[in-house]
Amino acid sequence: QVQLVESGGGLVQVGGSLRLSCAASGFTFSRYTLGWFRQAPGKEREFVAAVRKYDGSTYYRDSVKGRFTIARDAARAPVYLQMNSLEPEDTAIYYCAMEGRHIITSQVRSPREYNYWGQGTQVTVSS
Repeated sequence: QVQLVESGGGLVQVGGSLRLSCAASGFTFSRYTLGWFRQAPGKEREFVAAVRKYDGSTYYRDSVKGRFTIARDAARAPVYLQMNSLEPEDTAIYYCAMEGRHIITSQVRSPREYNYWGQGTQVTVSS
């Protein structure tokens, strides 16, 4: 079965950087979308960034544009989320999610569109 394992979370000061990694295994679909979501205490899970493997399209929530970058180096390599200029508002558990069927552009930010999820990694930004 599909397994997603996140790593790279931790404690960082305001303005610092972290690089999250999502290693995916057990999947057979070749056209997929991989997304990063986050959930802070008492808040709903929210979209952070996503990449479509089959056309390379990337998507970001407005508050992270210019600070976060989602990328992968090779077809089955881990997907990274490079996070720079971190702010206290970025504190949350970050989840990697994957979906093998096509997700229309207007829905790529919806967590309901993703069927496979990792266990999450904690990111804490201290002020």
